[in-house]
Amino acid sequence: MTYTNEAVIILILAMAAATYLPRLLPLLLLSRRRLPLSVERWLSYVPVAVLAALLGPILLLPEGSFTLELSPNPYFWAALPTFAAAVYTRNMFITVIAGVVCMALLRLILS
Repeated sequence: MTYTNEAVIILILAMAAATYLPRLLPLLLLSRRRLPLSVERWLSYVPVAVLAALLGPILLLPEGSFTLELSPNPYFWAALPTFAAAVYTRNMFITVIAGVVCMALLRLILS
């Protein structure tokens, strides 16, 4: 299948609009309004829910089935000390370093 230059440009512009508009419209419409406290409270859970949705499958179902064994699921075991570092230090840099070090150590041990 071949595309003309015009079709590619239109497709890129459409994808840019589909990505940009959902971010721009709420900003324009809600930037000068005060949201009700219940809506603000509900929105505060969105980042946690998105993070859980992203991490849950990779930590608990790494190969499509539930396992807590070390070899097929090192992500879960690296996540435990990383989570502890996050809770204890509340520092993003230290948390990332802890996660990288834990995963490197597990890969070294398992290889």
